[in-house]
Amino acid sequence: IGKNPRLFKSGHHNGSFYKDLWETILAGNPWTGRLLNKRKNGALYTGESSISPVKDENGNVMNFVWISHDITKELELEKRVSQAQKMEAIGALAGGIAHDFNNLLFPIMGLSEMLMEDLPSGTLHYENAKDIFNAARRAGDLVNQILSFSRQSDHKKTPVMIQHILREVTKLARATIPSNIEIAQGIQNDCGLVMADPTQIHQIAMNLITNAYHAVEQDGGKILIKLTEIELKDDNLTGMMLKPGRYALMTISDTGHGIDPAIIGKIFEPYFTTKAQGKGTGLGLSVVYKIVTEHGGDILVSSEVDKGTTFSVYLPIMKEMALSLTPDTEMVCKTGTEKILLVDDDAAIVRLEKQVLESLGYMVEALTSSMEALHTFRARPDDFDVVISDMTMPNLTGDQLAEELISIKPSIPVIICTGFSNKMNKKRAAEIGVKGLLMKPITKSEIAHTLRKVLDDAKNSSQE
Repeated sequence: IGKNPRLFKSGHHNGSFYKDLWETILAGNPWTGRLLNKRKNGALYTGESSISPVKDENGNVMNFVWISHDITKELELEKRVSQAQKMEAIGALAGGIAHDFNNLLFPIMGLSEMLMEDLPSGTLHYENAKDIFNAARRAGDLVNQILSFSRQSDHKKTPVMIQHILREVTKLARATIPSNIEIAQGIQNDCGLVMADPTQIHQIAMNLITNAYHAVEQDGGKILIKLTEIELKDDNLTGMMLKPGRYALMTISDTGHGIDPAIIGKIFEPYFTTKAQGKGTGLGLSVVYKIVTEHGGDILVSSEVDKGTTFSVYLPIMKEMALSLTPDTEMVCKTGTEKILLVDDDAAIVRLEKQVLESLGYMVEALTSSMEALHTFRARPDDFDVVISDMTMPNLTGDQLAEELISIKPSIPVIICTGFSNKMNKKRAAEIGVKGLLMKPITKSEIAHTLRKVLDDAKNSSQE
């Protein structure tokens, strides 16, 4: 009481805004609009406001009635709905990219893998082919990250050596971050295994390194990536949602501008961001927090303004170490002599798959039309032991073709390959009788293993 309404001013409206407001109401006209003002505690709120002049009997303005409805929560909800719609659009785009990109990666990975088989190990040409193969596989992992972020892929936890993922992420970061920013690492080679989804661990590291880069982007600085195995006991668990035990501690530090103590408690909230427009969605750290807690870990942050920030991620070490971890590329490829009907509308992929399958000993009839495949199978169903089909094809999609083939010959095993499809997953495959589902890009060992399993299961079923 007795204060001037100026005390409500937030400082977010310019002089011309208030000039227009006062000119309107002093002229005796009502003003309506949105005002960003201060609450009694200093916090800001947005009000849908109406200011009406009160006049005396002579028409002179005596005072004003100001009515304001707080719409802060409504605006925040509107913002979140808009962000959710944006993420939905990104998800749809991610699906399209995944399908086409994985189809492009498939020949690169497949042909480089076959070159490695033909070239003497240790030679320059062999190493070059191996680099191509590994690069294609990394690209496939990046596609999975996009699908993971848009929640279009399943998360499977396996024993993971975080040190390998961190080195891979560091390489990727070094390729994209300007050379004037130093990236140092201290990664413990014998850090224990963590039960985790490797793609999500990759996502944690990429998010935190990207944030560190943004912190030093303008003025330069240093990013430090560390991994150590530690033992946590009751007396050093203060402030953490962890149990005593052994943990892999991943720390990402930067020498950037730091985080204001007033907002550091909000950084893991969805949609909260301190970055400039277009620099971030406000989802990165909230996604990281969700992944870490889902893995039974915790994440802490320490920061000092103008000195830098450190994020510390704790993930529980597995109690029992796996006896051996064999890379997919070193799996023994199982062979066979059965007759395969192969269908894919991409001629390059058909040539590669035919070459791979024939190198495993199988007899292959390859077609690039699903309709032609249906007519061929209908005419000679007993000539084929298994059908391998792409999912996304004109006229008949892979699932539609599978249903047609199974209606002709119920015992025929069908394997579907896909770069990405909203329509096909393990549940849908099982419902229509599909025996195998492979995600492109596919390695030779993967297709050999799946094919042998499907054929052997079919033989066992027929004997029973």
